[in-house]
Parts: sequence; C-alpha cells; structure tokens
Amino acid sequence: MKNRKLLLLFSVFVVFSLALAACSGSSQAEPTTAPATSAPATTAPVEEAAEEPAEEAPAEEPMEEEMMFEPMSVAAENCDYGGKISSIEAVDEYTVVFNLCKPDPAFTAKVAFTPFGIQPAEWIAETGGTGVILEKPIGTGPYMLDSWTRGDSIVFKRFDGYWGTPANEETVVLRWAAEGASRLLELQAGTADMITNISPSDYAAVESDTNLQLLQVANPNVFYLAMTNTFEPFDNLLVRQAVAMGIDRQRIVNNFYPEGSEVAGFFTPCSIPNGCVGDEWYEFDAEAARAMLAEAGYPDGFETTIYYRNVFRGYLPEPALVAVELQSQLRDNLGITANVVEMESGAFIAESTAGNLDGFYLLGWGADYPHITNFLDFHFSKENPQFGDPHPEIYDLLLEASTIGDADEAEPLYVQANNAIRELVPMVPIAHGASAHAALASTQGAYVPPFGATEFARLSTGKGTLVFVQNAEPISLYCTDETDGESLRPCQQVVETLLFYRTDSGDTVPGLATECTPNDDSTVWTCTLRQGVLFHDGSKFDANDVVASWAAGIDASNPYHVGNTGAFEYYSYLWDGLMNAGE
Repeated sequence: MKNRKLLLLFSVFVVFSLALAACSGSSQAEPTTAPATSAPATTAPVEEAAEEPAEEAPAEEPMEEEMMFEPMSVAAENCDYGGKISSIEAVDEYTVVFNLCKPDPAFTAKVAFTPFGIQPAEWIAETGGTGVILEKPIGTGPYMLDSWTRGDSIVFKRFDGYWGTPANEETVVLRWAAEGASRLLELQAGTADMITNISPSDYAAVESDTNLQLLQVANPNVFYLAMTNTFEPFDNLLVRQAVAMGIDRQRIVNNFYPEGSEVAGFFTPCSIPNGCVGDEWYEFDAEAARAMLAEAGYPDGFETTIYYRNVFRGYLPEPALVAVELQSQLRDNLGITANVVEMESGAFIAESTAGNLDGFYLLGWGADYPHITNFLDFHFSKENPQFGDPHPEIYDLLLEASTIGDADEAEPLYVQANNAIRELVPMVPIAHGASAHAALASTQGAYVPPFGATEFARLSTGKGTLVFVQNAEPISLYCTDETDGESLRPCQQVVETLLFYRTDSGDTVPGLATECTPNDDSTVWTCTLRQGVLFHDGSKFDANDVVASWAAGIDASNPYHVGNTGAFEYYSYLWDGLMNAGE
C-alpha cells in the first residue's frame, strides 16, 4: 500500500509539473541550449565542470523548487521475494539510498552499466514506459537523439548543455552493416570514420593500410552452443553430455576465429577472477559421445534445428559459417540431423532468452563489468528461463558466492558451481574470441574500452560529423529493457548512469553521482548526486529521476514496467529477481 500511495503521489506531481512546464512555454521535444550550472569537483579523469550560466535565476526559484520536491521511493514488501534490493529512496533532492537485502560486492560495477541509466521521471510517466520512449530516450549525455530512420541510420546531435566535457563533433551518424567486408569497404572508402569487428581474414589488410588503424578489443567473452531442457531430447542429461563431448571446438576456433582466440575450457574467461576454477570442459571424443547418445536412447541420432542470427560479434565472427560447421559436426560425429535456420536479430534474442527455441542455438556474451557474476549469475540464475528449468545445484551456489566480496574466500563456491555447469551441461562453451575494430588513421582518440562501448564524444574527425558503423540495427533505445550490444551502444551516448567505467579498466568513477558509499556491511549504499545537471529536454536532474528510472525496471508492479519485451532481464537477473512480481 505504501508503494502504491507513493506512485499516486508521484502521478499527481508529474501532472502538476507538466502543467507548470506548459504554462512557462517549455517543451519536452525541444531541448535547451543553455549551459548547466557548475558541477562539484570529482576524481573522474574525463569530467569537467560546465561554465556558470550568463544570467542567475531569481533567488526564490531554488526555494520554490525545494518546496515542491516530494521524495519518491520504491520498495519490496520484504526480502522474502529473494532479490537483492529491498528499497530505493530519494532522501532529498540529491541523495538516493539503495537498501539491499544482502551484500553485493559487484554493486558499483552494476550501477555503472547502461541498462541502469537515468531518464526524467516525467518522461517515463508521459510515455507510460513504452511507445515513444523505445525510440526517443531523453538523457543527460554529451549527445542527444536527433532522429532514427529505421533500416538506415540514427543521428545524434551534440548537447550544448552537457555538464561535463563537451563532445568533439557536432553530429554523429550511426549506421550498421551485417557483413564485416561491407563495414571495411566503407572505412576504406572514407564514408565511415570507425567500424566494429573486423573479419579475421581482413586483419592483415587493415594493418598494412597506412590510412587505417586496427583497434584490438580486450572485452572478455564467450561463444556457446545452447540447448533448452524443456524440449526433447534436451531434457535428457546424457544427450546434453554427449553433445558436450561430440563437438570439436578446437576445429571451430582454428577455422573461424582470429589469432589470440582460444577454446573455452570454462564458461567464464580466465581473465575474470574465479572464472577458470574447477574442472575443465570435456575433451572432444566422438566415439565416446556416440556411445553416450546410444545409451540415452538415440543410437541413430535425432532431428533438430540450429537457430542463429546473422550478426557479427567478437565472440562469434562468422555466425553463418559456424552454424554450417556445427551442422556438419553434429551429423558426422553424432548422427544428429540439424536444419540451419537464420532468425531476425530481435526475434532471436527475444525467443532464445525466453527459452522458446526447441533446438540448438548460437549465442554468446561479452562482459559488461569485470566480475564473475556478470557471466554466471546472468545465465544460470533461478530467474533465467533461457536454458529451460534452472538447476538449483548451480544457482544455490551462485547466490551464496555473490554475497562474498573476497575472491579467494568465494573460490570454493565457484569451483563447485563451475563443476556443476560442466556436469549438467546447460550449454556447450566453445570459444573466447579475439576481435578488433578499426578506424581511419585521421580519427583522433579512437579506442575500444574493455567494458561498455566506445564513447562517441571522445572521438574527433575535424569534420563536424562522425560516422560510426556497427554490426546491426538497435532493437530499441530503451535500454532499461534491452540486452543486445547493438542497442546498448547508442543508448550509452545519450543516457548516463550513476557511475561510469574507466576507459582503460573496469574500475568505476563518478558519473551522475559524485560518489556511492556503503555502510559497514555493504547492505546500504548512499549515492550523492551531481548538482546542476540538465536533461536534454531542459529539465533538472534530481533524486526522483533515479528512483523513477530504477522503479520502472526493478518493480514488476510499477505502472511503467512495460518496456519493449517486458522482461527487464538485467534488472531481474543481476539483482536476483524483480520486486513485487506477485502483485
């Protein structure tokens, strides 16, 4: 009841605020170009305070706004729902408190992740958390969305009221091309300034071209062959184990991956602490695999499907070719007949993550933050239906381990969890892929961070416009309810988070919050917000925007918990469940 009353109060406040804005002649669609007030000092290396506005506001205006501020909160009835977040409260205009049900050593790394970005509370309410917000995010970033022409491009314009270091170029054009060769041709022709994911066969051409620069990607990743155990015959453990032994993973890496890639011995790459503890994956043994499949009741194999999307990824550079290779290996090594089916990217992500695909499917993962919970907790949590019925032998261990901050202390639990994944075979980890982007040599500041996406604002072409070509069109730009990297990249340019990742590591630095500090047992995190920050619509950033943005994702009973898919997967999996899901 408390939560519903607060939501009602918030709705009244939104209506009043919109009416006030209408009377003053302001418009949601027309962002201001006035500079923001100066921000407090911060240790973040990329942040600079904006200049003071030319004209000071009347003395009574801050007092009037302070009187109007009605702090919002969102809360679970109690912690029995199993999630990590008990409540999020706006204590005052620039202070937000996160109360956790249990410690989370990855808290700061998670809140810096793009799906936890902040939009105006009024915009979320006006759009109802769906519809236009899917294509028009309003954030506080150095770029604001200008237009999205479906099937062609997205155009961003520099936000002149940005609180930090302004973007170098006035305009950014984001385009996409599925084939690595097509992206490279654009770069060589000079119609693109930077592109993602060079095809392995094109590395030498880029390195030998003095007009281009090769940018190695250090993002930890994994490519896996997935199965969903609610469909026959994948409900049979022996079938899954036979597949695990019957795939020649080294052959796939040798034939389709660039130098520096490696066969996956574990689901999580070894660069992540506790990623490679426990027993390594099964060795390839076609004879033993066939015998196991016969023991499972399929001496002549079975018929199934291999689903994939034709989107180039660092973890899977040649999806169509790898799909055919797996089709051949399943036939030759196990007697399994598999029909290869290409799916549209958005439909593939939605159906695979919901556990609706009845055959094999090709998917992978690039690290969002440098902690093993990003790999294991997302994929093997109790809330994730992707692989079918989840395994308590895995998720119970992960729940316990996720509350332990010391990696050495948590190691025995991750040994057990990795061994359980190997034993139960929800999927087959195949490769940790090396990859590289490329840019024109004249594109200054071109880089690829290990976590998150390249920030367009840092790049400079000297032409007033930057053209960036990625692998695929975004699914939507409401990244509160997206997981696809092609959606997260454009979102990150527009919508900002409480903390940011350093460009050279996974460490966090101040963002929209100047600091987030824990209590003694790390169950209460207090985030002090940056003052003087403006949204692209000219409205002022405050604590209610943080609560409203998070509530739309984490609170299943929130009226704005709609989004694109309605799954809000990162909120659900990374925080161990959505609050108030039973209401």
